[in-house]
Amino acid sequence: MRLALGALLLISLNASASDAPLRFVVPDSWAMPMVQLERGQPTQGILYDVMLSLATQVGLPAEFHVLPRARVQGAMEHGEVDVRCYAAQSWLPNQSGDYIWSIPLWTQPDLLVSRQEAPYAVVPASLPRQTIGTVLGYSYPTLQPLFDSAHLVREDARSQDQALEKLQAGRYRYAVTNQWTLDWFNQRQPAERQLQGVAVLQEQSVGCFVRNDPAVPVQRILRTLLRMKMSGEIDDIIRLYVGKANTP
Repeated sequence: MRLALGALLLISLNASASDAPLRFVVPDSWAMPMVQLERGQPTQGILYDVMLSLATQVGLPAEFHVLPRARVQGAMEHGEVDVRCYAAQSWLPNQSGDYIWSIPLWTQPDLLVSRQEAPYAVVPASLPRQTIGTVLGYSYPTLQPLFDSAHLVREDARSQDQALEKLQAGRYRYAVTNQWTLDWFNQRQPAERQLQGVAVLQEQSVGCFVRNDPAVPVQRILRTLLRMKMSGEIDDIIRLYVGKANTP
């Protein structure tokens, strides 16, 4: 009888382990088309669809932890979450902990954006001293020397979408955003109010990384992401939201 109970307990523990959720971290500064947040949880968007499909194909329920950007890396280091997507190793030069990175899944240019199309590419260093629309907690390596010298001044918004709304309202002449956010924003504007990219500041290949822990099916996650990319599934998700894919 005792052996039978022990066997049942072991089966129960194995079942519980197999049902443990795959925990994704979501910065609360993300906005559409990356993620739509409603009542503190993601409900749609490019990255939401990718993460949900990844968990489904790995065979685990998805659990989303929405956190302030400043807490995201700490949550990974403390084992509160398992997977962080939309990141580049160059963004995390002082990363501590044991992680394994996926292949590059997306290429995202950071653009300098204006209300009016420029006849030629704008050179930030040649601009007169002025405020630039940025996002709180985001780093901009190309512009940082100009911020450090006070040649340009940051005005931080909570999200890229808010930075573009301020630009359109005339709070400043230029803002920084990525291509997805610009395309999504312009889809909702009449032609005469669409914003224009006037310079490419930098271009990064980004992907996901996974906490290297025996409790996390790391290799299964990485193989699934590779399959999703190679099959075209990830690019199809991008097209669903912004009408075009963008490939590393």
